[in-house]
Amino acid sequence: MVIWVILMAMTALAVMAVLWPLSRHYAVSGQTDPNTQFYREQIAEIERDRERGALLPNEAEAAKAEAGRRLLRANSMKDVETFAVGEPALRRRRAVSTLALSVLPIVALAVYGAYGSPHLLSEPPGAQLQRQADKTDFGSAITQIETHLAKNPQDGRGWDVLAPVYLRMGRTDDAIKAYESALRYLGRDAVRLANYGEALVIARDGMVSAEAQAAFQEALDLDKSSAKARLYLARAAEQDGQIEKAKSEYQAILSASPPDAPWVSLVREQIARLDGKQPATAEAAEPQPSTDAIARMVSGLAARLETQGGSAEEWARLMRSYTVLGQRDKAVAAAKRARAALTQDEAGLRTIDAMAQELRLTDATP
Repeated sequence: MVIWVILMAMTALAVMAVLWPLSRHYAVSGQTDPNTQFYREQIAEIERDRERGALLPNEAEAAKAEAGRRLLRANSMKDVETFAVGEPALRRRRAVSTLALSVLPIVALAVYGAYGSPHLLSEPPGAQLQRQADKTDFGSAITQIETHLAKNPQDGRGWDVLAPVYLRMGRTDDAIKAYESALRYLGRDAVRLANYGEALVIARDGMVSAEAQAAFQEALDLDKSSAKARLYLARAAEQDGQIEKAKSEYQAILSASPPDAPWVSLVREQIARLDGKQPATAEAAEPQPSTDAIARMVSGLAARLETQGGSAEEWARLMRSYTVLGQRDKAVAAAKRARAALTQDEAGLRTIDAMAQELRLTDATP
């Protein structure tokens, strides 16, 4: 706020410096008037003519009297002109001065607000420059790490640092590759495997693929307390249609977690949803049966497999999910489409046949 007061004061001073001389009312009484000077010279000339004898005394007096009357008449006309012309001009100058002092600063501030950068004044000096520098430094740091890894691809620590950054930037495919490199050069520990699996899930729009499920299971084998791995494995069970198993997994996570763990509220909501109850955080929401949630996930999986294809494990999961929902005809149709999509994959065909036998989809048996 202080800067605005200073700017307005400076503007007012600049305007005053220009307009002050124009608004002053100079006294003219002390100045020599041209008419007065002319008539004084005329009277002096008459006096000289009288002294030389060119004019008689009475003629000289008459001439001086006439000159005096002209002088009085000229002074009277001057006063009228001063009042008639000078005063309005003075009033106009004062009006212009007042207008300039009040309007110009407002116009200047409005133009500055529209085309300038007033937000700079709301921040501490150098704050925006520092923020821009931070962004530049971040981008430069990423570029430097990428350049370093291009020359030293075996630097697992660099890949491990870069992977989560890629994930936050939305570069999911790059994050997956970075995690794979980190796992290759640094080893397969539980945290790194869980993060790698999470990147795979994000890439699949929330679907826990067989590859992601394997990563989570390996992470859990290495660390039984890995909450992230257990959460995603519970989701995988739910996506497979194994609702009771998913609920059991969520309950086990909740029992083993401290009350203030950040994932506790999420787990409770999942349990409430699978029980067909409304979440505690949205008591006014209409309850939705758990089968509806499963149906939506199965529909999404089916649409993706139809348009983009997928692995044999994902087709097998779709078959199982249809069976859980009681839609055996769709499970049979999914098995047939899977065989058509995996014609060149002998191992994949064996997986589909094994799932068809397990689910007793006799109509789907080749």
